[in-house]
Amino acid sequence: MKRLRCSWSSLKPLIIVCTPLALLPLPLVIRKKEAECAYILILMAVYWMTEVIPLSVTALLPALLFPLFGIMKSSRVASVYFKDFHLLLLGVICLATSIEKWGLHRRIALRLVTGLGVNPGMLMLRFMVGCAFLSMWLSNTSAVAMVMPIVEAVIQQVLNASEQASKDHKGALNGISNPSLQLEDIEAQYDQSEKIKSIEAGITEPVQTAPEPEEPEAVKPPPLYNGKYRTREDHMMCKGLSLCIAYSSSIGGLTTLSGTSTNLIFAEYIYQYYPECSIINFGNWFVLCLPICIIMLILSWIFLHWMYLGFRASLCSRQQSEKEKHTAKVLQDQYNSLGPISWQEIITMIIFILMAILWFTRNPGFMPGWSSLFPDYPGYATDATVALLLGFMFFIIPAHKPNAEHYVALITWKDFQACMPWEISLLVGGGFALAEGTKISGLSTWVAELLTPLGSLPPLATVTIACLIVTSITEVASNAATMTIFLPILAPLAEAIGVNPLYMLIPTALCVSFSFLLPVSNPPNAIVFTYGHLTSMDMVKAGLGVNIIGVLTVLLALTTWGTPLLNLDTYPDWAPVVNGTGV
Repeated sequence: MKRLRCSWSSLKPLIIVCTPLALLPLPLVIRKKEAECAYILILMAVYWMTEVIPLSVTALLPALLFPLFGIMKSSRVASVYFKDFHLLLLGVICLATSIEKWGLHRRIALRLVTGLGVNPGMLMLRFMVGCAFLSMWLSNTSAVAMVMPIVEAVIQQVLNASEQASKDHKGALNGISNPSLQLEDIEAQYDQSEKIKSIEAGITEPVQTAPEPEEPEAVKPPPLYNGKYRTREDHMMCKGLSLCIAYSSSIGGLTTLSGTSTNLIFAEYIYQYYPECSIINFGNWFVLCLPICIIMLILSWIFLHWMYLGFRASLCSRQQSEKEKHTAKVLQDQYNSLGPISWQEIITMIIFILMAILWFTRNPGFMPGWSSLFPDYPGYATDATVALLLGFMFFIIPAHKPNAEHYVALITWKDFQACMPWEISLLVGGGFALAEGTKISGLSTWVAELLTPLGSLPPLATVTIACLIVTSITEVASNAATMTIFLPILAPLAEAIGVNPLYMLIPTALCVSFSFLLPVSNPPNAIVFTYGHLTSMDMVKAGLGVNIIGVLTVLLALTTWGTPLLNLDTYPDWAPVVNGTGV
């Protein structure tokens, strides 16, 4: 492994230098703007997928190369880098900062996993629900980083409880842990000592006693399974609990537009290139994706339960085992240690709920939203407006009650800076610049014309192919980078074959989050992998099944409730007419 790392490190400079040189004939031979933009696109794709330089640094290449190739002016490229997405991200990160600073995430997670029994199957399900709920509002990485230490503490308690229960059971069989037997032994020892004293005093005659049986040799404990687990079942339980956290964070992030960066990139692309499309909003997205999240969570839980716990485990057993009692106790102790809910947690929770309500009711679609209160300015207020308004409140509301001597806000700028993912901001900005360049240069239209033969296939088959391609590439490339590369290609393709662009883009936007196969596929996988319970092959085997579940669930949503909800079966007025209409 060390040699592989060294060899890859030595290859990085080679890739950085050789890739632009190898692609240079493209703009030199084909002297067109499409070829020049393709050169930049392929160069960025190689750098993004290999990560030979930081993703955010690669995202700056359009600002450098577009002016040099005469595709866009530098001032115009710069204006594309900052969009409504960034304002929404700022407000969401303010909320996440306050949640993390005051420990509200631990209270939510522990409250969700304590309760009705703690056998491994139900424990896995509750951890999945808790982590998925957190990742709806926080980044997937933050959700896993919050929940995984709790899971690891529970795992250690389960292992310790299992070992202690095993010792107690063996001790009971040998007659050394049964209180009544111990009492009898004490009484017998007392009687024997009294007899010895009487003999020494000459009061009684010695009584012939049977020789004491020899104590059996201590039985050596069985060797640990795989170095640190008592049994194979314990190791499999640790694998299942670890994987369920990694996967549920990615699944939960699908549910809201702010849940993951790829959702935000998709929404911003729609707002930018289809400005008259008002159907993509927080409420519609939540209604579309919540059933997807629930179905995926249930099916993934069943799949992981079958893989690592088996179906013989009783999911609804009313009688708790010793290890389950120990696990329930440690979870309850951790929750009790948090104490009563604090002022800061209450305020954060109120703002959190208020933000969700305002997002839902801005423009719900089935009824007039609060944005209709401003009829002279339709479309001016967006989800970013809500996020900024309430994010601003975190810097104003005092962290302590008004009678405190010193005024300190709920969060400070230093707290915010520590949580703000600036690299994601640059990455997304670079994606917007790249998408704008492909449109201006005509590259996106040219690629769409090349892919037009796909129009002879049924639209669902074309979408399925796109989903499989995106799901495969996102395993080895950043989710945001994959999304950024494919959006400006798939949208013109949908227009060219006369399909509603949302019918093509929504499934691919969701499938780009299905990076379940490798530890390096996304940060949640990497965090879980570092705890040492998993191997890469464990992730490949489990991730393949969850990938299949995800793609099938998305296609099910597309062909059932998604179509009437978003009018996907008709070609919309807000999209340019290129070649026919209707799915």
